Amino acid sequence: MTPFAALRGLRVGCVQYLNAKPLIAPYDGEVVFEHPARLADLLAAGEINVALVPAFEALRQPEFPIVDGVAIASRGPVHSVFLAHQCGVGELRVVALDPASRTSSNLTRCLLAEFHGLRPVFEPSSQSTESPSGDRGLLLIGNQAIRFREVNREGLRYMDLGEEWLARTGLPFVYAVWQIRPEVRNIEAVAAALRAVKAAGVRRVREIARLQREFDSEFAERYLTSHIQFGLKEEEKKGLAKFRALLQKHGLIAPSEVPLRFV
Repeated sequence: MTPFAALRGLRVGCVQYLNAKPLIAPYDGEVVFEHPARLADLLAAGEINVALVPAFEALRQPEFPIVDGVAIASRGPVHSVFLAHQCGVGELRVVALDPASRTSSNLTRCLLAEFHGLRPVFEPSSQSTESPSGDRGLLLIGNQAIRFREVNREGLRYMDLGEEWLARTGLPFVYAVWQIRPEVRNIEAVAAALRAVKAAGVRRVREIARLQREFDSEFAERYLTSHIQFGLKEEEKKGLAKFRALLQKHGLIAPSEVPLRFV
């Protein structure tokens, strides 16, 4: 029996971002690839059994078990999640949000409200034509964020959300976690299989960086080894708890005493 056997027959959903490749590349079964927000909706609707979902969704629906030991996280600059702006942060009046993100959109709201005393107007971005100007900022995540930085090296300022979170809280930030539908049989075995996929992916991270074709392989390796972390340990769980508290404080999720369940 292979270490991934418990995943066979399940509908597994994942994102196609570079930062998720070590968590899914070693698995040779069928995978539904979608944007983070769409994956959360599919999981909630029962159309998939297991999904790498935005941390915001995991905190909003804590009845779905979270796979322990696996996450997309950062302790400091993450490079691929940022608020781009021309003006000073305190002058921002409008922030255009990447519609693919729920965690980063709500993290932006929390950071600006809690630590900068700002409540700008938030609206969806038009991504393909959007550019920060005047008092308007732009939130971007994932591969499109990396490409944006490659072609906009001058004239803009960047608030890296991972860097800002660490500076303000002293904690790592968790962007995404694996969640499992509670009715799935053998949940513990499924969680163990996902940890095995991650372990295999982390061992192969340099190969994964070399084989991907979207970015320079040296950059991809540096990004996957220096910016992104794949563990979910006590410090990351403290970061999740802090994020949950701020989301509740600022009315972004309903107050709840339901503890997070890690399997």
